[in-house]
Amino acid sequence: MKEQNIIDLIKKGESETLEFKETPKLNNEIGEVVGAFSNTKGGRILIGVSDSGRVIGVTIGKNTIEELANYIKRNTDPQTYPSIRIEEVENKNTRPLGAPFLQSNTRFSERKTVPLLPKAKSGKEGIIFIEIPENKEKPVFFKNHAYKRVGKTNLKLNSSEIRKLAKETGEKVYWDEQICKEATLEDINEEKVKWFLRKAKYERNFDIEPETPVKESLERLELIRNDELTNAAILLFGKNPQKFFYQVETRCGRFKGTEPVKPFIDMKVFSGNIIDQVDKSLGFVLEHISMKVYLAGKPAREEKYEYPIDAIREAIINAVCHRDYETSTNIQIRIFDDRIEVWGCGPLPKPLKLEDLRKKHKSILRNPLIAKCFFLIKFIEQWGTGTNDMIDMCLDWELPEPLFEYVAGDFVITFRKSRLTEEFLEKSGLGERQKKAVEYLLKHKKITNREYQEINKVSKPTATRELKELVDKKIFVKHGETGKGTHYTLFERAHKGLTKGSQESISIGKKGEK
Repeated sequence: MKEQNIIDLIKKGESETLEFKETPKLNNEIGEVVGAFSNTKGGRILIGVSDSGRVIGVTIGKNTIEELANYIKRNTDPQTYPSIRIEEVENKNTRPLGAPFLQSNTRFSERKTVPLLPKAKSGKEGIIFIEIPENKEKPVFFKNHAYKRVGKTNLKLNSSEIRKLAKETGEKVYWDEQICKEATLEDINEEKVKWFLRKAKYERNFDIEPETPVKESLERLELIRNDELTNAAILLFGKNPQKFFYQVETRCGRFKGTEPVKPFIDMKVFSGNIIDQVDKSLGFVLEHISMKVYLAGKPAREEKYEYPIDAIREAIINAVCHRDYETSTNIQIRIFDDRIEVWGCGPLPKPLKLEDLRKKHKSILRNPLIAKCFFLIKFIEQWGTGTNDMIDMCLDWELPEPLFEYVAGDFVITFRKSRLTEEFLEKSGLGERQKKAVEYLLKHKKITNREYQEINKVSKPTATRELKELVDKKIFVKHGETGKGTHYTLFERAHKGLTKGSQESISIGKKGEK
C-alpha cells in the first residue's frame, strides 16, 4: 500500500470498516472483529496502531503471520481466510493522528525497510494489515458466537438475528454442524462409537465396520469437519457432553396427583450422551407406570401398560433429536396420576405448525447430523410420520389422542390415561348390560340402540334409558337425535385431539413453567 494511502487511512480513524489493534496478542478481540466484518460489509484491521491513531508498530517474528492466519482459520465457522500482509514501518514513534508526517526520518515503506530504529532480535517492526471481505455464507461464527459490526462496535448476535441472517443469505445454519471448540478425540467414547456402528449395521446395513478407527468412523458419519469435532459428535459419542454443553440433560419427575408441585415421588436428571438419555428416560417412565387389566372387546381381559410404550419412546426421541440446543432449558418428562407430559426445548422447526402434526407432513430437521445418526440406529424414520404414529398407537391402546401444544414457548406432548379399566367401570356404577355395551363398542367402534337391545335382550325403552346413563357419565357420546343414523361412540374417541380442558371428565391438570 502506498505511503499516502496508509496515512489517509489512519487519519480517518476507526469506523464500521476499520479497526485498530496495538498487538497481535489480542487474539480473541481480533477474531471477534474478523467475524463481525465477515457478517457485515467487510473491513480492515491494522495491528500496530493505537486507538488514537498513533503508529506503534509490532515486532513481527518468523511465524507471526502464519500463527495469526491459523488462529483465525481454526476459530471461525465457516472457516475464514483473510488477506494478511506486513507494512513495514521505519519509526514506530510516528506522530499521533492529526500530527504532521513531514519529518524526513518518518516514512512508510511497502514491503521494504530503511532501518532508523534498533531491530528486535526476534523480528522486524511493522504494521499488520488484515483485510476481511464480506462473507457470502453467513453467519460466520467466531468461537461459537456470531458478531455484527455497528459503527465502531462488535455486537454479539442473538439466536433470532442468526436465523434471520442465515435466511437472508440463503444459507441454512445448523447448530449440530458447528465445531465444538476445544473438543478432541480424547473426549469421544470409543466403545459407544463401536456400539453405534454394530447397531447401524444391524438396523440399516450400514457399511462401516465396528473396528474402523474412531476418527475415520466420525469422518464418514460427517461428524468431523476440517479435522475438528462437531457439536453433534460430542452429543452422540462424548464421554461427558455436559463439559461443553451444561444444558444437555433430561429431567424426569414423578409427581403425586395431577399438579406439578413438590414433593416428588421420584426425580432423576440424566446426563451423558443423548442416545443413553433416551434409554434412561424411557426406563424411568417404565418404573412409574402400572400394568392394568383392560376390557379388550373380547371375552378375555388384557393386561398391559397404561400407555403405549412405543408412543412415549417416539415422543422422547423427537424431543432429543429436534430440540433447540441453543436454549438453556432441559428436556423434561413429567409423570402424573392421569397423564405423561414430554416437554421439548423450543417450538417446532419452521414451517411446521401444530395443526400439521395430525396430517401428512414433511420431516423438518433442526439437527440434521443428529437426525442422520438416529435414523441409522432406527430411532427415527425421517418421513414425518412420528406424530401420526403416536396418534394411531394411542387409539389402538384405547386412549385419547395425545395433545400437541405450546406451553411457555416449548412444544409439549401429553399422553392421557384411558378410563376404561375394570376399576373405573366399577366405580362408575355401571350394570352388567352397560359393561357389555362398552366391550361391544371397543370392538365395533360404534353401537346403535337396536344393537344394544339385541346384545342385552332388553326393550327399546330400557336400552334408551341405559344408553342415556352412559352418555351422562361421559363414557358414551350420542351422534344424532332420532332416526336410523343415530349411534353412540366412546367419549374418548369422539373428543380426540381437543385441547386441555375440553374434556370435562378427563382431568389433565395445569402445566407450569419449566
